[in-house]
Parts: sequence; structure tokens; C-alpha cells
Amino acid sequence: MKTIKTSKTFLFLFAIVALSSCTAKKNAIVAHRGAWKINNLPENSIASLRHAIDMKLAGSEFDVWRTADDSLVINHDAHYNKLLIEETNYADLIKFKLSNGEKLPTLYEYITEGKKNNNHTLLVCEIKPSEISKERGKKTALKTVEIIKKLKADKITGYISFDYDILKQIREVDAKTSLQYLEGNKSPKEVKLDKITGVDFHYSVFEKHPEWIKEAKENHITLNVWTVNDAKVMDWIIENKFDYITTNEPELLRQKIKN
Repeated sequence: MKTIKTSKTFLFLFAIVALSSCTAKKNAIVAHRGAWKINNLPENSIASLRHAIDMKLAGSEFDVWRTADDSLVINHDAHYNKLLIEETNYADLIKFKLSNGEKLPTLYEYITEGKKNNNHTLLVCEIKPSEISKERGKKTALKTVEIIKKLKADKITGYISFDYDILKQIREVDAKTSLQYLEGNKSPKEVKLDKITGVDFHYSVFEKHPEWIKEAKENHITLNVWTVNDAKVMDWIIENKFDYITTNEPELLRQKIKN
């Protein structure tokens, strides 16, 4: 049993390295905010994360904000139940439940769950740019990395952000972790110069700049793309052999790739 466990661990760590080295299996599926849609689960919930892991997807993406009292929580929008997360204390946010009865998860709870029975799914952590200041966003990034390392989940986690300075801040404290830029206003060659390991752009950016697909591959920059839900767009992305495809429709995308 020990040999089997060691083998699984090796394979998973190999997959993590692949996230930043472009040696992963092409067209690997990343669930956007977890795998939520088909079962009508709340986005960014523990349940949607669990379903992505149970599906054995390559990755599951989630979004991090920092509350007024420095709690790191998982939510996509800047507001939760009409409350601005960055200006609200955690105790006031969790008065309002998610649609399935869960409370708003903390980063600690989310990562803890993400480690359970998981030898295959990367945790793709999006750190949201602060609505208040650049410096606050960078501090949120450092606190996020600190918790993930404390939980010994750094080898199964990669980071993405629309804020380039957040990614550069993370690179200062972690020379090896996977970083992918979301905004779509820099070429693969440009991000490589700043030691950013990947680009994760909206598919329309690659439609406008198809040359960036080749450029990324030639420069060993990870190619990820969001958020691919349309069947025709899926076909185009699959044909171009991206490293990762982020989607709200992992079941449909899996069937497309299989076919």
C-alpha cells in the first residue's frame, strides 16, 4: 500500500510541475468556480469544489477576497449579499448562507477540503484586485500564499490574477509556484520576462491574437483560456491544443474532448 500511495503522490506532483512547464496533457479541464452548474450548486462553494475533485478534473478555480477584519474568503464578486467584502467583517458576512445552506467559506476551509482525497485536481487560486488600493491587493496575495503554505498545499496550488503586480508580488516570495495572468494585455514573451509562467486569457483575446498561441508554445508559457462554454468555441480551442481550458461546462467539454 505504501508503494501505491507513493506512486500516486509522484504522479500528482508531476501534474503540478506540468502546470508551469507546459508538459501537461493538452486540453485539460479546469472547472470555473468549481463544478457547479449541472447540479445547481453555489459557485465557489465547498460542494462545487468537491464535485470538481470527484469528477477528477485537472483543476478547479476559485476566487479570494480579504474582509475588513483580515479574513480571507471565497467569493467571485466584490459584494456578498450586497455587502462590500473588503469593508465588512467576516462575522457579518456569514449571517447570510449560500443557496445550499453552506456558510461563506474561508480560504483555510476551502483549501483544507481541497486536499481531501485529491490526487488529481489542481487548486487554481484567483486573487482578486482590491477595490480599495493596489497595496491592499498585494497584501492579500501575501496572506493567501502564507495560509496555503501553512496548510502544505502550495504544491497543489497555482495562482491567477487580473492584477499583474499581485503576480509579481507572489513571485518575490515563491520562485517556483505557477502564476498565470488573466488580463490579456501582455504577450507571452512579455510575461516570461517577469517570470510569470502562464497566460490565462479570455478566448476572444486569442481570437484577436492567434499568433500568441504559437508564441506561448515556443516560449514554454502555459496556455490557459477562459471561460469556454460555447460548443463551437470549445472545438476551436481543442483543435489548437491549449494546455488548460477553463469552463462552466466541464461535462460538455469532457465529452467534446472524448469525441
